[in-house]
Amino acid sequence: MPNEYPSGSFDSGVPECAPASLLAALDAAGLDYDVSAEVRAEHGRDWWPLTIPDVAAGRVPHWPGVVVRPTSPDDVSRLLSVASAQRVAVTPQGGRSGVVGGAVAPNGAIALDLTGLDRILDLDTVSGTVSVEAGVFGPDLERHVRAQGWTVGHFPQSFDLATVGGWIACRGAGQYSNRYGKIEDIVRGLTVVLAGGEVIELGGRGPRQAVGPDLLALFTGSEGTLGVITRATLVMHPVATSEGRAAYGFESFAEGLEACRRILQRDARPAVLRLYDEAESRRNFEVEQCVLIVLDEGDQSLVDATMGIVANECAGATPLEVGLVERWLAHRNDVGALAPLWERGIVVDTIEVAGPWATLAPMHQRVTSALLALPDMMVASVHQSHAYLDGACLYFTFAGRPASGATEFYRAAWDSATDAVLDCGGALSHHHGVGRNRARFVARALGSAYPVLAALKRQFDPLGIMNPGALGLGGEPW
Repeated sequence: MPNEYPSGSFDSGVPECAPASLLAALDAAGLDYDVSAEVRAEHGRDWWPLTIPDVAAGRVPHWPGVVVRPTSPDDVSRLLSVASAQRVAVTPQGGRSGVVGGAVAPNGAIALDLTGLDRILDLDTVSGTVSVEAGVFGPDLERHVRAQGWTVGHFPQSFDLATVGGWIACRGAGQYSNRYGKIEDIVRGLTVVLAGGEVIELGGRGPRQAVGPDLLALFTGSEGTLGVITRATLVMHPVATSEGRAAYGFESFAEGLEACRRILQRDARPAVLRLYDEAESRRNFEVEQCVLIVLDEGDQSLVDATMGIVANECAGATPLEVGLVERWLAHRNDVGALAPLWERGIVVDTIEVAGPWATLAPMHQRVTSALLALPDMMVASVHQSHAYLDGACLYFTFAGRPASGATEFYRAAWDSATDAVLDCGGALSHHHGVGRNRARFVARALGSAYPVLAALKRQFDPLGIMNPGALGLGGEPW
């Protein structure tokens, strides 16, 4: 976790744990659980930056009533049967590496720690698939498949801390996703436990099927609100045999975006194609231009073709030292500065969104202008992190030092940026998901489709016990 509770924080003022009737039911079901103050406090949070000052001060914003640790899908089924009978909320948790509060277990809830489901079940080297339990961490999975010449290719910034189930539940995207796809492109099958304890199997019969709507998609991105993912089958790629790297400088962010668009629309998909505005280029690379870093890997002939298209479309840009790519690789998952900034009174966070190419340049201007218009805002910057044939993800960073009211400043920053994105026709989130931080925007973002999502919630979770408050469904809004 980004920081730890101070020693002795819970000597007093700890709310009661789950009632005796619930604990007795868990005992009768043969489930392992923990009601200690230290464990409950830890499972009342994830990496949502808003919780950092609370943790530093020893405040616990949310106290789940009990932390349950299943070690099998059958354990999860029994747990949800108990929770339904007792009408107690359940928040599924993996590595709790999300940054929007989606894994924050509310007061009195059951925090369902899935990291005990940690087995890699099967690796099919003919079809190129791997079956794995939801609590397996990314590095463990990748080490296992690479030993046999494969890669899943999913490398989010939270790679060291996130689990397979979290990848899927939050509809995540890895840093090499232009080449390997987002998680929805990688998932081939799921085992899901529904709110009442029923176990269902989805997909797993091939790369695609035309048997009605895609039921896998209902749970890919559902953030634990419709059921609990316990197993997944993922498609793999052979480990790359070749790599290409390049870096370029552009005079403006809009000019760099245009080059990225042309590259993608020529069907070149370098694994990494990241464009930074002037502020982020200075901060990350000490370059006074808008830096584009490019990395591709795979078969030599494909890498050569891809990098050739990149060079052609960047012919008018300034070639930069290829070592900038290595600098990015060395620091790409480093978030160590986040907690110290918050602890010094600097409110900082990132907002990733998406939109079509035609709207990205004006969206960049509107969002950064809206953020910089706020009192006490110090900086608002952006980079492009994931690109498609028809658009891309813009990843904004803001930082401010409010004289008072850090939470109010934080909310105002998110409100102003999100309003600008939605006004431009952009997507509310690209890969961080909704959680609780974005819950208040979901109805507007989905528009006429929101009642369909609400109806699915009622159908799958009629008692409203599954992660209430996440995804704008049930629970108190933040």
